[in-house]
Amino acid sequence: MQPNFTNISRVLSRIDEINSQFKLFQPTQQNSESQKSRFVDVLNDVNKNKIPSKSNISGKTSYRELQDVIDECAEKYNIDNELIRAMIQVESGWNTEAVSNKGAQGLMQLMPRTAAMLGVNDPFDPVQNIEGGVRYISDLTDKYRGDIEKALAAYNAGPTRVDAGNIPDVSKRYVKNIMAIYRKLREVG
Repeated sequence: MQPNFTNISRVLSRIDEINSQFKLFQPTQQNSESQKSRFVDVLNDVNKNKIPSKSNISGKTSYRELQDVIDECAEKYNIDNELIRAMIQVESGWNTEAVSNKGAQGLMQLMPRTAAMLGVNDPFDPVQNIEGGVRYISDLTDKYRGDIEKALAAYNAGPTRVDAGNIPDVSKRYVKNIMAIYRKLREVG
C-alpha cells in the first residue's frame, strides 16, 4: 500500500502559491542551517524511500528511450501507459531538462517541494521524475476515486484548488489537451 501524499501535497501546494505571490521565502546560503527546520527538508531527511537513478538520458528524448521506465511505472502504480505518455508530451514535450516559468522541473514537471515529498532528489533524471510523477498522479487518481480529469486538474493546479472547486482555465485546457492525446494514444494502441 502506497502512502497517501494528498494532504502533504495540499499544504506544499498552498505554500508554493503563497511564496509565488509574495516571494516570502528566498533561501540564501547564510540561512541554510535554519532551513533544516522547514517541513519539506525534515521530510527529505526522514524519507528513506529515495528513487534510485537508472538513466544517463538527458535533453530531448522519446517514448522509445523511456518505454521500459514508463511501462514499469504504469504497472507499479496502476496508471495507463498512454496517460503517462500524454502527460509527458503536454508537460515537457519529452525534454528532461524542461523548467516551467513557475519552477516545475523535468519530464513530468514536478515542483521542487512535490519532488522532495515524493523522494525525487534529481528531478532532471528521467527515471526519478517519471517514477515520482506517476506515483503522484496515482495518488491523486485514488483521492478522486478514479476521476482522471479531476486528478489531472489537481496535478496541474494543486488539490487545494480542485477541492475548493476553483479550477483555473489554464488547468481546464491542460486537462483537455492531455485527455485528447490520451484518447488518441489508446485508439492507436
